[in-house]
Amino acid sequence: MAKYRVGIIGHTGRGNYGHGLDLPWQHRNDCEVVALADPHDGGRAAGIKRTSAAKEYADYREMLQHERLNIAVICPRWIDQHRDMVIGCAEHGCHIYMEKPFCQTLAQADEVVRACEMRHLKLAIAHTNRYSPVLSVVKRLIRDGEIGEVLEVRARGKEDARRGGGEDLWVLGTHMLDLTRALVGDAESCFATVRQDGNPVTKQHVAEGNEGIGPLAGDHIQATYRFQKGVTAYFASKRGAGGGAGRFGLQICGSRGLIEMQSGYLKPAYLLKDPAWSPGRTGSKWEIITSAGIGKPEPVTEGGHDGGNEAAAADLISSIESDRQPISSVYDARASTELIVATFESHRVGGLVNLPLENRQNPLTML
Repeated sequence: MAKYRVGIIGHTGRGNYGHGLDLPWQHRNDCEVVALADPHDGGRAAGIKRTSAAKEYADYREMLQHERLNIAVICPRWIDQHRDMVIGCAEHGCHIYMEKPFCQTLAQADEVVRACEMRHLKLAIAHTNRYSPVLSVVKRLIRDGEIGEVLEVRARGKEDARRGGGEDLWVLGTHMLDLTRALVGDAESCFATVRQDGNPVTKQHVAEGNEGIGPLAGDHIQATYRFQKGVTAYFASKRGAGGGAGRFGLQICGSRGLIEMQSGYLKPAYLLKDPAWSPGRTGSKWEIITSAGIGKPEPVTEGGHDGGNEAAAADLISSIESDRQPISSVYDARASTELIVATFESHRVGGLVNLPLENRQNPLTML
């Protein structure tokens, strides 16, 4: 069987190579890294060494034009480049694996979905929690009633001194909102408030966000989502609230107990069989959940090239060969972006907004 021709797109200094999206491809027997593109000379040289790419380009457009790629890997974290990179890859018939966040606006996301649909291309986004075997166990436990009826989902970002609030929602909240969808399905509506220094965000607070996010505001985000199965979910982030990596995650709260999950491929989850949700008061204890089940050691190792990206690469190729959507698909990418945008749209209109949103632009530009 001919190998898949893979091209890596990086941009040193503007999102680099994301969280290791470039690493797994050279280690697959069914793939060949034929080229790498990066406008930064030093970054390109390091990328060639790291991936063993056969050719190098300063401009990814030239790589797409000359290399007849089967798969393009869009690595930069900076979101302002994503739409153009994806459209360019789609126009050259490439399936795509790409870093999150997805796109700056829902209008861009719609363009990307259409481009992939028109050419029957698969796009997978690096929401690596989706690929974790631990998630499959958690979903089974919920389905089997281990925590009773699911009542709500609570999620928070890292809430550090720099990114807490709006930036936290875009950069890390996308993981939590996507994971919430994986657990409880699609959302129907959103009600949210966005504040800056304790005051409701207005036009004067809007400025260009970091990492190419575009117009951004808010150091305190509070969003409530209503999901189709009757579950209410929350996402919140306050700059400088000190949550750090330890609080970055979510809780699935049920009538008979709760499950805690953190962001990260193969990270264990934790089960509390306690309808009071209070181990300190009731004497109940947390139990670890691994891919083997409750209270069992983790039998899976991540591998040497980042297990989440390895699993995503394997699933993308499987989706191409079986003509199905990837586990974390272009539609999932757009849906998580819509939950982010809905937060700002609800704040703009001062009330509940229904999903899918009618407004496909950045709501902060319309204040």
